[in-house]
Amino acid sequence: MLERVAVDEAVRELRPDFAVLVMIAEGLGNGPSDQASEGWLTEAAQKADASDPHVEAWREAYRAFGAKPQRTRPSVDALLRRVEALPAINRVVDAYNAVSVEYALPIGGEDLDAYQGTARLVRATGDEPFDVIAGGEPAVEHPNPGEVVWRDDQGVTCRRWNWRQCVRTRLTETTKNGLFLLERLEPYPIDRLTEAGDRLAERLRTISPDVRIETRLIGGR
Repeated sequence: MLERVAVDEAVRELRPDFAVLVMIAEGLGNGPSDQASEGWLTEAAQKADASDPHVEAWREAYRAFGAKPQRTRPSVDALLRRVEALPAINRVVDAYNAVSVEYALPIGGEDLDAYQGTARLVRATGDEPFDVIAGGEPAVEHPNPGEVVWRDDQGVTCRRWNWRQCVRTRLTETTKNGLFLLERLEPYPIDRLTEAGDRLAERLRTISPDVRIETRLIGGR
């Protein structure tokens, strides 16, 4: 998967400054949130900076493909607005959410084993299925034409770049192999992006000492 993750040319034309650090972690031993993972969230909240220019860069990117960032916020914007009460989900999700808040960086975490084919970032046609829970029941939505989405062979895995993940590939307490996407726009420094990746890898190794981690940087200039 790692070498086949792709960013479509139409997305590069929209934001040539986009870069993503792709991380695959195999052999995770996830579980319920604990004192350590909740401590990471508390520590991150104390370092949070909602005025980081990276947040506004993501709002601009959303506007560029027709989304309204006040209504459907970039993931890092949404998290930074909740720093007073960051939700504890499970150990691995807590780990990447804490890094996201600390580094003002959108990070997505997915169950690698739930993927059909490889992950790729594209502009949607509008026909792709997106699995959700609506009213407590499974349902299918579709992205808007031209919307930037992550997808695999089965459908959309994350809408509006990093706004909302699908149910099918979400990371749960039983996830063994994870895919993490750390996404950057200018003026965010590439070295800060890689530092955030190192911090996430460190946290994953704390959770699962035997985890095997590989990374690949796509884009950046």
